Amino acid sequence: AEVVAAAAERGVNLWRADDDHVSVACDEKTGAAELRAVQAAFGVPERDVDVESTADALPAELLRESGYLTHPVFHDHRSETAMLRYLRRLQDKDIALDRSMIPLGSCTMKLNASTEMEPITWPEFAGVHPYAPVEQAEGYLELIGTLERWLAEVTGYDAVSLQPNAGSQGEFAGLLAIRAYHRASGQDGRDVCLIPSSAHGTNAASAVMAGMRVVVVACDADGNVDLADLDAKIAKHRDALAAIMVTYPSTHGVYEESITEVCAKVHEAGGQVYVDGANLNALVGLAKPGEFGADVSHLNLHKTFCIPHGGGGPGVGPVAVRGHLAAYLPGHPLKDGSLVGPVSAAPHGSAGILPISWAYIRMMGADGLTAATEQAILSANYLARRLAPHYPVLYTGRGGLVAHECIVDLRQITKETGVTVDDVAKRLIDYGFHAPTMSFPVSGTLMIEPTESEDLGELDRFADAMIAIREEIAKVASGAYDPVDNPLRNAPHTAESVTADEWPHPYTRSEAAYPVASLREGKYWVPVRRIDQAYGDRNLVCSCPPLEAYED
Repeated sequence: AEVVAAAAERGVNLWRADDDHVSVACDEKTGAAELRAVQAAFGVPERDVDVESTADALPAELLRESGYLTHPVFHDHRSETAMLRYLRRLQDKDIALDRSMIPLGSCTMKLNASTEMEPITWPEFAGVHPYAPVEQAEGYLELIGTLERWLAEVTGYDAVSLQPNAGSQGEFAGLLAIRAYHRASGQDGRDVCLIPSSAHGTNAASAVMAGMRVVVVACDADGNVDLADLDAKIAKHRDALAAIMVTYPSTHGVYEESITEVCAKVHEAGGQVYVDGANLNALVGLAKPGEFGADVSHLNLHKTFCIPHGGGGPGVGPVAVRGHLAAYLPGHPLKDGSLVGPVSAAPHGSAGILPISWAYIRMMGADGLTAATEQAILSANYLARRLAPHYPVLYTGRGGLVAHECIVDLRQITKETGVTVDDVAKRLIDYGFHAPTMSFPVSGTLMIEPTESEDLGELDRFADAMIAIREEIAKVASGAYDPVDNPLRNAPHTAESVTADEWPHPYTRSEAAYPVASLREGKYWVPVRRIDQAYGDRNLVCSCPPLEAYED
């Protein structure tokens, strides 16, 4: 304890493993000053530390003898200017939000404002170790506590944990809370989790991981939970029913008007209601799951509250619960003595990105959050109405309205013309757009979500592209385009292919590269042509230097 305290006075945190040992964590920035501070904490007289010689302390058998970082990319860029241009070349190959909308249904790709992103670079946030003593992280803990209270308020729940590192982990934590609640109530036998057939795939996986048995509930022709089948499954598993996991609005992109009835039926049978918060961006400011019958939800901060999504970066999937489940939120040995153990290694999960969501909510305020939800719903319905005369919209609610996303159905078009969702997705790249979500939750469909980030001009630009592609499909159907050698089947078209000396296709280069006039003002050139995706998944090819280069 004395050594730990002496090190802390010198700006170094040592971890007290037991009465006789401390643990030390170093990184690439650890240098002579830190080493001298640790020596002094142990009472060793200060002397110069030869950092360069510390490698000699490693056993000879652990010293690296092989080459490393041998790929040319690590050696070609020898100045800041060269590195800058290399990064720009990478950026030019990508379709990101700084170039066009990304209408991925369910995944919700929306703006992460620079003002929200900047704080995560501040050392006061970025440089704090997850296990730092709490007295050194009081500001961080204030931010975490405030964000938890805000999220509880907008969802109608009583308590929130920010520990889960992803939405799927939030699902797992929520189901663990339900299991722990039933066990504490002497109902260990409740282990059946009802899951509608429209659910995200992670729902079933999370339930199995939490030790539950999954029973699927059918959906009706409109994409809603089939109440008759729900009644039958509840009756069959009444004594073993632990929970139902239902996504609201549904994965089909509609508000299920029977949601309160679904909650009531499960509660009457002794089960708990888990509302998947994946689509909370269609509820904030308008409805609260904790008040219409749900007991627990996870919230995808990357969807509704603006942390970046994709690329393998850190995520946050908070779990929110009503009061009777609060004692069963994820605990952590370094944080508290909760009845349920941790689901993440760090007490507060991916705390380094929480300033993004804090800033987003703080700047938006209650009215702004509600307006964002309303704009997202309005944008989705605008696109659904513009596209409906050209592509059937698969699911709608009362009055023909959708929620925050819509599913357009290409199955009949494919049957009549041979043009698939793959063809439409690839052709959209020629128009400068990332494709919508393809074949989820229904094969042969595209799920489109514009979010509140896009203005009317961008919505129209996307709708115009989809309508123009439908006209190209009509040319395939009429025979004006060859059924195999056409702009859809050959998409996307690279600059190299369009400018080649020979052009073997029956359609023009202009039709390939500039299907609408606006593309001449700012054309995105895709870096590679279409690949056989299924074959590629099964036959991996390394794009690095050939394997022979590593033989030695």
